[in-house]
Amino acid sequence: MAVASASTHHGIPEAKFVEDVDAFMKDQGPETGAEAVLKQLDERHGKYKFMESSLAQKKRRLKGQVPDLQRSLELLNHMKAKQDSTDVMETQFLLADQVYANAKIQPSKTVSLWLGANVMVEYSLDEAHSLLSKNLSQAQTNLTQVNDDLGFLRDQCTTTEVNMARVYNWDVQRRRAAKKLKS
Repeated sequence: MAVASASTHHGIPEAKFVEDVDAFMKDQGPETGAEAVLKQLDERHGKYKFMESSLAQKKRRLKGQVPDLQRSLELLNHMKAKQDSTDVMETQFLLADQVYANAKIQPSKTVSLWLGANVMVEYSLDEAHSLLSKNLSQAQTNLTQVNDDLGFLRDQCTTTEVNMARVYNWDVQRRRAAKKLKS
């Protein structure tokens, strides 16, 4: 279909605005009716909406991940500051949503990080700080990228919707003109 170009924005095909509907419909071929073109545009619109839903879900996940990483880094910095001390650190840790437990932590030079998929790894404080900093930076970069992609995707949805309306209106005008000629 002539609506999309080869250029993409991070895997999202670009929707070209149809300025001249007559020329666009001629490019589709004489056997291709407005209904078929509208169906193709509607399919593309559905794909854009699916991509938008997927990116919105990714954005929600990243928006939750960034504060978690920041809190982990803050706690790690606090542990690094107290590592040479003999004082026991009292804290609360999350067991489940809205359920916390009190804990007394002895000063330590290592920390265990939950990596997910039932995997927990012990790191030195410096290694853990490096890993969490890298993960935070990557999450923030990904969040910025997802926001850019969502904006681009919304533009593509709007362009496709306008194209659908223009093709539909072109078809209505064509039918009216044909009906006048028959009368």
